Amino acid sequence: MTANRNFKRRVRARATKTGQSYTTALRHFRQAPGEDVTAETKRLRLAVAQAVLREDPRDSAGLRDSGSDIRRLMREAHEAGAALVHFPEGATCSPHKRIMSVEGPDKVGPADWTRFEWGVLRQELAAIAELARKLRLWTVVGSVHCLTPPHRPHNSLYVISDRGEVVTRYDERMLSNTKVTHMYTPGSAPVTFDVDGLRFGLLLGMEVHFPELFIEYERLDVDCVLFSTAGPGRQTDDGDFATQAQAHAATNSYWVSYAGPTQDVASGVLSPAGRWVVRCRETGKPAIAIVDLDNGPDNFARRWRRTARSGVYDPHLVQDDRRSNDRRLF
Repeated sequence: MTANRNFKRRVRARATKTGQSYTTALRHFRQAPGEDVTAETKRLRLAVAQAVLREDPRDSAGLRDSGSDIRRLMREAHEAGAALVHFPEGATCSPHKRIMSVEGPDKVGPADWTRFEWGVLRQELAAIAELARKLRLWTVVGSVHCLTPPHRPHNSLYVISDRGEVVTRYDERMLSNTKVTHMYTPGSAPVTFDVDGLRFGLLLGMEVHFPELFIEYERLDVDCVLFSTAGPGRQTDDGDFATQAQAHAATNSYWVSYAGPTQDVASGVLSPAGRWVVRCRETGKPAIAIVDLDNGPDNFARRWRRTARSGVYDPHLVQDDRRSNDRRLF
């Protein structure tokens, strides 16, 4: 009974500290070592894609080619038994700053979004959603999201359910200097969604550089972060984006799906230990890689880190020992 009271006290303390409900705070402690908290293992087959990023939104044929590539990879994911497929940033189109610039192409300036073939983009997105419904396949795809003029668009990830409905959208928050100065309206909030009992978080663009965003999703109890990027803009050998993604997977002890362009390092999925479990082949062509995710019932590192953050050390602190307080002694 004492252990149970202590556990409830820790949950209440977290709820007070974070402003969460008791139930939400309880999820933070799920399966903590030494506690009688059990959860059924949930599994999901994920497909992560690498795609050719086309940079000219004036090119209707290019937009249609991107849509065709996405739908072909969706069919491959479905045939492989995937429940969810994850695409890179700007999979429909990743507008180049010089093409969009009113002062371009020689100078980067404010983007002229009237140049975008919005009607073609909407047609392709509608076809993608319809195929998601037909295949019963959850689809996360990077796209520009138009706002009401004169507001600049968001750089976004659409989450399309297996019913072909847009159930939520994530907007890149930590934009590059060029993006925020000349191109996009930043997002304002994290986004999660659940499929088959697993919880997913979404990040985008250059947000791999910001560990606080990944920590935020750990607190939101995600099992996997879907990180979509157009890459660092150059061919690298597991350069800074992929290396940082590995670190975030390991330090937060959850899965990270890394979806990027064919021009960059291969897309793949990182385990909660920070190891590449699967990667697309580096052929320079659109492709998918398949992995079976779970919600980590044996993820002892994550469980202990949650316990460590819950105040478990407080009863062991010494307040009145001179040899502890005086830092000038041997």
